[in-house]
Amino acid sequence: MEPAGTTTTVTTAAAYPRKILDYMEGFLVSKTLFTACELGVFDLLASSQHPLSLEEVALGIRASQDGTERLLAACTGLDLLNTHTLEGQVTYSNTEQSSVYLTQSSPVSLTQSIHYSSKTIYLCWHYLTDAVRSEEEMVKFMQLMNSIWNICGRDVVTAFNLSPFTTIYDLGGCSGALAKQCVLAYPECTVTIFDLPKVVKTSREHFVTDDNQRVSFHEGDFFKDALPDADLYILARILHDWTDARSIELLTKVYRACRPGGGVLVVEALLCEDGSGPLTAQLYSLNMLVQTEGKERTAAEYTALLTAAGFQNVQVERTGKIYDAVLGRK
Repeated sequence: MEPAGTTTTVTTAAAYPRKILDYMEGFLVSKTLFTACELGVFDLLASSQHPLSLEEVALGIRASQDGTERLLAACTGLDLLNTHTLEGQVTYSNTEQSSVYLTQSSPVSLTQSIHYSSKTIYLCWHYLTDAVRSEEEMVKFMQLMNSIWNICGRDVVTAFNLSPFTTIYDLGGCSGALAKQCVLAYPECTVTIFDLPKVVKTSREHFVTDDNQRVSFHEGDFFKDALPDADLYILARILHDWTDARSIELLTKVYRACRPGGGVLVVEALLCEDGSGPLTAQLYSLNMLVQTEGKERTAAEYTALLTAAGFQNVQVERTGKIYDAVLGRK
């Protein structure tokens, strides 16, 4: 343990903790494997005499095409499936290890162990933290957001030069961690966190105070309440919660409130245009299927949403980390 009053210096090599992030998201990998086994994806492909299309797999496992596409993409990213492209159509087949270990017909199949892990052990581990110490769920979520923006926040707010935007509203800004990164990067700007009353209350108690005159709070629901006018609005990890229709509804509201020459900064984990990755975004998209009505999207899909709402000159910057930045101008 370090003596009181000392600080820990983060070296350049350790500034992006890839291994720690992999550990944090390990359960997403496990549940992807569990789900594919439980739905019979590997068994279906093993019984086929040829690679199957998305439509054939969805029909075979009796699942939606949207959910199946996300699941197959994540399995491909995990090297559990192979993809083949013929005349523009993508088809899927098992990798060698999937055929040997993830099909029920294999003599060395692990499927029974996987089913037990999914239906029994996985559920028990959900309560591990409660067994050690109980905490408020909202505070835990906000601590997660704090930690993520501590390592990715500066990258997304400096992906574009935001210095011309002096009045910024961070919609759904939660703990204020991204707002703090903004004011550190741009000394002339002020950032207002616009979030639900209970979130603002918790933020003030545990994370950010009104003592910092450049970071403040505004209580409200960005779907129901009027948005104050501003130069820039930040939507970080917001649109992936919602359908295209709801996203356009929110972006249109932002466009109308935005000052001329202003803009909106969308911060999300971008999928590759061909669906090949990144694996983190593929796994997050599956997580959205479980938790929300939204999904992760490609840069082209976010550009289409912004354009539909009225924004122009949409630019995209990939940071090389989890989250990327998309800027639309009014």
